[in-house]
Amino acid sequence: MTTQPVHDGGALIPRPEKTFPALRAALAQVAPSRLAEMTSERDTVFTMATQSNSFGPIAMFQVKWATVIEVERFPDVARRLHAAEHTAQTLGKEDPKWQAAMDEIREIMQAARG
Repeated sequence: MTTQPVHDGGALIPRPEKTFPALRAALAQVAPSRLAEMTSERDTVFTMATQSNSFGPIAMFQVKWATVIEVERFPDVARRLHAAEHTAQTLGKEDPKWQAAMDEIREIMQAARG
């Protein structure tokens, strides 16, 4: 797909399965600028999993990227998250807007993981 579909507040793409190929394909559609980050992290996680003889790091990787994709599938939600992240990074913790931004981030991420 070369262009993103017109949306009315709904999802840009269907929710992908939590397999690496499905997550990678979905990320390529909703946040292609993050593909290199995902690939680099995948390499690190697979090395950790091999060294620890555990699937834990791979499962966490899948949850993280499924959550990122779940947010990015909904442009309005993604805009809210990115605005809140920007606010949280630029204001001091003593500013009431900082706490509101952190609450917004937590709410969005919990809903995306749900």
